Amino acid sequence: MLTDGVALTDHHCHGIVAGDLDRPGFERLLGEGQCGSFDSAIGLAVRRWCAPVLDLEPHAEPERYLARRAELGWRAAATRLLHASGTTRWFLDTGFGGDRAEFAALAPGEVREIVRLEQVAEQVITEVSTATMPFEDIETTLRSRARNAVGLKTIVAYRYGLNFPITDTLPSTIIHELRLTDPATLGWLVGLGARIGAEFGLPLQFHTGFGDTDQRLQQADPLLLTDFLHFTAGSGLSVMLLHCWPFHRNAAYLAHAFHHVHLDLGLTIPYVGHRAEAVLAEALELAPFRSMLYSSDGYGLPELHYLGALLWRRGLGRLLDEWIADDAITLPDAEGLVIAIARGNAVRTYPPSVPAARRRQ
Repeated sequence: MLTDGVALTDHHCHGIVAGDLDRPGFERLLGEGQCGSFDSAIGLAVRRWCAPVLDLEPHAEPERYLARRAELGWRAAATRLLHASGTTRWFLDTGFGGDRAEFAALAPGEVREIVRLEQVAEQVITEVSTATMPFEDIETTLRSRARNAVGLKTIVAYRYGLNFPITDTLPSTIIHELRLTDPATLGWLVGLGARIGAEFGLPLQFHTGFGDTDQRLQQADPLLLTDFLHFTAGSGLSVMLLHCWPFHRNAAYLAHAFHHVHLDLGLTIPYVGHRAEAVLAEALELAPFRSMLYSSDGYGLPELHYLGALLWRRGLGRLLDEWIADDAITLPDAEGLVIAIARGNAVRTYPPSVPAARRRQ
């Protein structure tokens, strides 16, 4: 396959659970809600593709797989799976289950940080008195964190929805919440992230599409960002739409319509398992090839980081084999498309290790 052996940049992922897991604990991490299970497409994928990495036969039974994982120990199993992914750069969302140094001790290659806006704001709010209006402190802290980051991320889709108010002005007050849900504050925070992202050359990632039961899926349709995308067009900001399913065709339209919009399929790929080729084909119907990036969105289980890579390779490789057979694409163009999605688009849109903009500060 054209995708075999291609080095990947995982532009959005999380850390893993540092410890051995029993079956209920493992299965909980196989789902976005409360019903993760081996009895699913992703469960089949673990048994088929992860088992050989741990020296088991393909399709090993769940109890045999978990026993071998425990025999190796979580650290050795994680090291095998992360190295087997073929990923050489990892952009880690440290706002949820992510310690960069801990992950870097297990994963090959470069590990850089994605800063989550809501985590920064909530941390600042907990450190000030309820009589304080901490907007300046939030901005100062976010700018400080951004100087060592490769990107920013918001989970406003979880906290309110992607139809948040768009504003450049400070709210008249701030609600001192341990978990921000106030729409005026969230709108200001996303606007702040957009300004800092444009200034520092850091893409702003948005969770879109499916997630756990903490969100309402109908509020995570990326089409709800259309006004925000008009507002930020020409600002220098790159917008990254993460995950996207079942709205991946909507996200592809936005990338088609707005030059500063990019998308990935993230955790969609391992969750749909053998159907990865079909979902990739649907996203690439309309999305410009320059706009698509690879990510695993792996969290908790290193199996998810590995399956994200392996099933992306298989899905895209099989799709391009079909296009080549139908004379829809030349071999050189197909090779270029693979490199672009695998890492080239990330190299172009994310800052290098020492961005020039930050050296001038």
